[in-house]
Amino acid sequence: METLASLWRVLPWPDWVALALFFVAWAGYARFAHQRARTTPSLLALTNRERTRWMLQATWRDTRVIDGSVVQTLSASPSFFASTTILIIGGLLAVLSTTEKASEIVREIPFAARTSVLVFDLKVLLLTAIFVYAFFRFTWSLRQYGFGALLLGAAPLPERYTDESARTAFATRAGRVMGLAAEAFNDGLRAYYMSFAAMGWFLSPWALMAGTAGVVFILYRREFHSDVLAVLAADGTAP
Repeated sequence: METLASLWRVLPWPDWVALALFFVAWAGYARFAHQRARTTPSLLALTNRERTRWMLQATWRDTRVIDGSVVQTLSASPSFFASTTILIIGGLLAVLSTTEKASEIVREIPFAARTSVLVFDLKVLLLTAIFVYAFFRFTWSLRQYGFGALLLGAAPLPERYTDESARTAFATRAGRVMGLAAEAFNDGLRAYYMSFAAMGWFLSPWALMAGTAGVVFILYRREFHSDVLAVLAADGTAP
């Protein structure tokens, strides 16, 4: 109990409230976006529809070099972000080894909150944890694109399909794998967005709260009310 009480006293109550809001907003929005996509088209849902159509078209091609090139192009993005994330994590760990100097630099910012070295370490650890999560999601996305490429390579030639139900079943399964890869990549990008909100904590807990609300609003607008969403939904599905 004494340990918990000591831990509670490390941060003022506004910081605890800001942290709680940050994690609740991040997890809550992810859950909200997943549920809302079932009734209201989102960017991920509409692009998943196109992935299934792509896999269906691939079953009609004798040569699937173009499809393999598309998979390679799609997997390049999570590969790039995974490599970049490793560099960011290394930089943050380096900051932890020079905490006193880094915290002094932050204190020189006129509107930044004055905190102890321990609290500064906690803020850096929060950012590190966010990017570690992003790294795992990007690498999982990369692996799933590999699984999708495997399915595409194992697809029978057009004349080998005995009926259209088998063709549709393959397209649905392969499209779903590609969609899961895109979803993992989307989670990694969302973590990058939330890291910008977390950076506000170096200024004050109020900046963290405002940043969290702003990032969630931007994510919502882009996933459910963007121009590209309207274009993707132009085949009759209302955005």
